[in-house]
Amino acid sequence: MATALASAGILLAGWQSGAHVADTGSTTTTSLSSSTTNGGAARGSTGTTTAATYDGASVQTRFGTVQVRVTIQGGKITEVTALQLTDAERKSAQISSRAAPVLRSEVLQAQSANVQTVSGATVTSDAYLTSLQAALDAAHF
Repeated sequence: MATALASAGILLAGWQSGAHVADTGSTTTTSLSSSTTNGGAARGSTGTTTAATYDGASVQTRFGTVQVRVTIQGGKITEVTALQLTDAERKSAQISSRAAPVLRSEVLQAQSANVQTVSGATVTSDAYLTSLQAALDAAHF
């Protein structure tokens, strides 16, 4: 819910500032003018910062499907969102909900998919990182 509200806020701010949003398959690109505050990330001689999202592959596990989306802005991973997490049984869903925020934090810190798996969530972690690497490969990151 918070992610949806944040996305709506970003889209509204972009719309009001004349931002361009283009959706080409699994990649979404948003250009924000330098007058839009984006954590001070506006850069370049044109004064624009571009954020692009890439969906990773859906990875099948014995506990369900895992898929992530990565946002890259200014040459950095700025967000990782779990689109699907293992949920074949209640315990799988609990493990995934515990592992996903840890993996997200580690990826943002490492700026790559080269992070340790979460103890007790090896299958979910491996699938999450595999999907993430596919998204990073699509981004040529």
